[in-house]
Amino acid sequence: MIKRCFLYVLIISAFSSFTPPTYQIALLKYNGGGDWYANPTSLTNLIQFANLNIGTNLNPDYATVDVGSTELFNYPFIHMTGHGNVVFSDREVENLRNYLKGGGFLHIDDNYGLDKFIRPQMKKVFPDLEFIELPFSHPIFHQKYDFPNGLPKIHEHDGKRPQGFGLFYNGRLVCFYSYDCDLGDGWEDQDVHKDSEATRTKALRMGANILQFVFNQ
Repeated sequence: MIKRCFLYVLIISAFSSFTPPTYQIALLKYNGGGDWYANPTSLTNLIQFANLNIGTNLNPDYATVDVGSTELFNYPFIHMTGHGNVVFSDREVENLRNYLKGGGFLHIDDNYGLDKFIRPQMKKVFPDLEFIELPFSHPIFHQKYDFPNGLPKIHEHDGKRPQGFGLFYNGRLVCFYSYDCDLGDGWEDQDVHKDSEATRTKALRMGANILQFVFNQ
């Protein structure tokens, strides 16, 4: 009887100490034919890493949201990736603009080949803004994890140096664009790209930095 009572107390304690997730993040679905669905395991692994290492309380399941949907406003952090074409309609442009102006954040991760497509579309979103390369001193590189040389290089591709670009609206970083870096590939399950644990850890730490910066700014 005593054992049963003790087990009952343990079960009640476990449920009473459960804290619902604070936020859910989302993957952006877009039109144009590009593979917005690339890196299917990356966000799940990033969320798990962030919850364990920087104290976030993110829903372990990420959402998928259309760029033109009003559901966009339910998520403080949106991740976008792919290799190919991107097309935003006028309605989608307005929706994304309002989302970013209203406090939302977009992380664009070039999965190699996205650059020539995404830049014109983001120019439609903010015609008066330009992507600015962030200096290595920017706080996004110096959250829990220190990256004194900016973004880590995860995959080589054509050998260019990785670059982090930002769009600033009224002084706030609303969009971070990781170019020629492949962070999302580094977040994927190890057996997908066969990256070393050291490489995957660098990618996940940088991803955690981005999340920490977004939730703190």
